[in-house]
Amino acid sequence: QVKLVESGGGSVQPGGSLRLSCVTSGYTSLGSCMAWFRQAPGKEREGLATLTSDGRKAYAGSLAGRFTIAQDNTEGENTLYLQMNDLKPEDTAMYYCALRLVPAARYCSRGVERSTEYNYWGQGTQVTVSA
Repeated sequence: QVKLVESGGGSVQPGGSLRLSCVTSGYTSLGSCMAWFRQAPGKEREGLATLTSDGRKAYAGSLAGRFTIAQDNTEGENTLYLQMNDLKPEDTAMYYCALRLVPAARYCSRGVERSTEYNYWGQGTQVTVSA
């Protein structure tokens, strides 16, 4: 059973940093596309960053280099990270990690993928940025 569990959200002042984690388990695949999304109240789910199993990364242009996606594979668990720096009030949202399994990494899009491409999701972790 594929499982994604996010953690690391919280409340932070503007200019602060947070690192989100997403532990994934329960699958084997020749390739995968992994991503972080966020959704603020009343807004559509927004793609932030994508990481493919061959190491390709893509970011939404609106992030201006403030966010970094990374992963770590240890003992059968793959953990996806999102390092967020210089946080702004407009970054307040629920943050989700997502996964889709593919025959090879080349099946992942070159840019940030749409949420409809993904069929495995975590439960979300809330990030609130306020003074």
